Amino acid sequence: MLNIEGFTKCYGAKVAVNHLNLHIAPGEIYGFIGHNGAGKTTTLKACCGLLDFSEGTILINGKSIREEPIACKRELAYIPDNPDLYDFLTGYDFLNFVADVYGVPEKERNERVDTYGEMLGITDALGLQISEYSHGMKQKVAIIAALVHAPKLILMDEPFVGLDPLASHQLKQLMAKHCEEGGAIFFSTHVLEVAEKLCHKVAIIKGGNLVASGTMDEVRGDSSLEDVFLELEEKKA
Repeated sequence: MLNIEGFTKCYGAKVAVNHLNLHIAPGEIYGFIGHNGAGKTTTLKACCGLLDFSEGTILINGKSIREEPIACKRELAYIPDNPDLYDFLTGYDFLNFVADVYGVPEKERNERVDTYGEMLGITDALGLQISEYSHGMKQKVAIIAALVHAPKLILMDEPFVGLDPLASHQLKQLMAKHCEEGGAIFFSTHVLEVAEKLCHKVAIIKGGNLVASGTMDEVRGDSSLEDVFLELEEKKA
């Protein structure tokens, strides 16, 4: 579903991500772990076409994000760590706007908005202007907006930040359901316990370099994910 080969991104003379190779298959929840500035957000933005890059290829379901950006974006969704929504719109207005962009039929969009709105406990607030929303409420609307066109691949940057425990639990259920239906999820997180319980595979990045990747058991071994992460940080320091 997502193939990253030799991905390199530079900002001037600084190499932000250095020859990254990752492969996310249908049905997988793939965690991306690293400290702030490690290259997680840069990678995610490049995968969804928001950033150009210096070297390498990124394929979404076999299509190049560089050569076929529109076709790729029809099949993916991106949820940033700080959703930038239109404050002057209501939640319903914003979700309808996104559904219009993707050409989602009215019946399908209404069913999805109702289903996800109820699951995330925000249906009653969708008639309010987004300017009245808390960060967590904006995050929930961004999640519904990402799901409204039924994407095959979902990219998420720290998706659990700002969500209350119930909403976090509901998001995990949504993620699991998406992958059970053949989709794939690639998300960054600094909450190692979440990654350990939720992910099929995980990659650890430091200073733009991949330092470990594989199934959870392969990366973790007989230790906890936290122990492995801290050990790698010390070795690479």
